[in-house]
Amino acid sequence: MTKRADTLAFTRRQLIAAGSAAALAASLPGAAFAQTVQKLKIGVIGAGHIGGTVGGLWIKAAHPVMFATRNPAELKDMVAGLGSLASAGTDAQAIAYGDVVFIAIPYGALPQFAQENGATLKGKIVLDAENVNAGRDGQALADEVAANGVGITSQKYLAGAHVVRAFNTLGYHILADAANRAPPRLAIPIAGDNHRAVHVAAHLVRDAGFDPVIVGGLASASRFQTGGPGYGQNVTAPELKKILGLKP
Repeated sequence: MTKRADTLAFTRRQLIAAGSAAALAASLPGAAFAQTVQKLKIGVIGAGHIGGTVGGLWIKAAHPVMFATRNPAELKDMVAGLGSLASAGTDAQAIAYGDVVFIAIPYGALPQFAQENGATLKGKIVLDAENVNAGRDGQALADEVAANGVGITSQKYLAGAHVVRAFNTLGYHILADAANRAPPRLAIPIAGDNHRAVHVAAHLVRDAGFDPVIVGGLASASRFQTGGPGYGQNVTAPELKKILGLKP
């Protein structure tokens, strides 16, 4: 058996024993991870339109999902309707539960959320779907995002987490209607600085029923934040790459 085959065999056994695809993601290169990835546990922070829709799509793809809110009892009916892979908890419980954390809360809530949970998010893969709105979130935060870009700003507050921007460009109704449509599928732009985190995010975009388009590092997330050329683009991956000037 080759050294590479030995490594793959070991990491598969490690994954089964640990029950976590995150362990495999940390130990394998992208191609090997794509071939051996198991279902990830996902903690969804914010069970509103975006969090509920995307979380539901992941459940359809057989990923266990815990939806978080300050009052988990409010999610009883939603969780029951999504089946046995769905559960509800607090923010802290969902972060501890998830191999990956998906944040879909108002951007104005991010600083306090990060202050309360930043320590437990360190080292976690965090998919960030928030958009800033000055009227809702405050002019100071909107100015910070305008000056530095949303990806860099989110990473500042979520220091130590592996942030990937994803699922912020389209409304929940489009995501619900277009998921898993016949090819060519709808494109979801993503951006992040950590290779493994971007690879896992791309995998989860595919499992939700879309085609990921990797735009670049977190600085490039400004290209599909609110007002950017990639924002609100209900298009296929080749079309989005053309809009953003990316290689086909």
